[in-house]
Amino acid sequence: MAHTAANSAPQPQALTDGMIYLEGGSFWMGSDDHYQEEKPAHKVKVDPFWIDPTPVTTRDFAAFVEATGHVTTAEVAPDPADYPGALPEMLYAASLVFQPPGRPVSLHDFSQWWDYRADANWRQPLGSGTSVEGLEDHPVTHVSFFDVQAYAEWAGKELPTEAEWEFAARGGLDRTEYAWGEELMPGGKAMANTWQGAFPNENTLDDGFMRTSPVRNYDANGYGIFDMIGNVWEWTGDYFAAGHSVTKGSSCCGPRNPRGAALEESYDPAMPEVRIARRVLKGGSHLCAPNYCRRYRPAARHAQPEDTSTSHVGFRLIVRAPAAG
Repeated sequence: MAHTAANSAPQPQALTDGMIYLEGGSFWMGSDDHYQEEKPAHKVKVDPFWIDPTPVTTRDFAAFVEATGHVTTAEVAPDPADYPGALPEMLYAASLVFQPPGRPVSLHDFSQWWDYRADANWRQPLGSGTSVEGLEDHPVTHVSFFDVQAYAEWAGKELPTEAEWEFAARGGLDRTEYAWGEELMPGGKAMANTWQGAFPNENTLDDGFMRTSPVRNYDANGYGIFDMIGNVWEWTGDYFAAGHSVTKGSSCCGPRNPRGAALEESYDPAMPEVRIARRVLKGGSHLCAPNYCRRYRPAARHAQPEDTSTSHVGFRLIVRAPAAG
């Protein structure tokens, strides 16, 4: 079983200071027991890498914006050419904000709890008049894939592949249901920021949070990494397809460093006229509940269009170790 290896890790440089070094290794990726897109469970191998111990925080992102002047996707009105048939009055600077509907709704209609809110962005997470004051240690949200890529380039790091992310999230517990074992809340203890109660209206707040929580608020996993499950979904660098494409590896350990689907597979088949790639999100969020979106597991995955930002999606980065020899 692969493990963190502080003693055998290469001497870290400034780029990797504060990051967690993982030796890499083989593990079982995906699951045959839950959602269709997680199938099939299959063995893969990843090479060594460092990973951020927490999601990128609002404080981290503010430093990036101050240094570069970056303007996020949510702060710019969409280009009509990218959205054939869209109503002109809907093309304004905005981002998706979770809003409890306050009445019984169908769990098959997510539009009942997502509000495309004008002026919602990383600085104003709930829209005009709100701020991130007091949320400096929370994960940054309302960041598109393009924003994340810009941050990664500035930081000199990269997004993990889905395989690298899942390897890190498992913390050395191969094929367990959750990142911490087989029970969602062992002994009644909240292990991650998820939704308790009947989503989307009833949240009993057993874990103390209605929305995001500070990073490091919950126990680290077996590798010493925080918040990989719950709190916010996290972007990966892989294109999304509705299921794992399993290729044969060169050994018993499975494919080495798999890179996910092809670009053409990532387009949403329900919207063939919109040619916007989708990437894999991992980890679930504070909105995942037993009655809806049981994706607070390492194997869980979700599609996110590259241009879309929301109040429950963030990211963390990695640095890959140089190839040996």
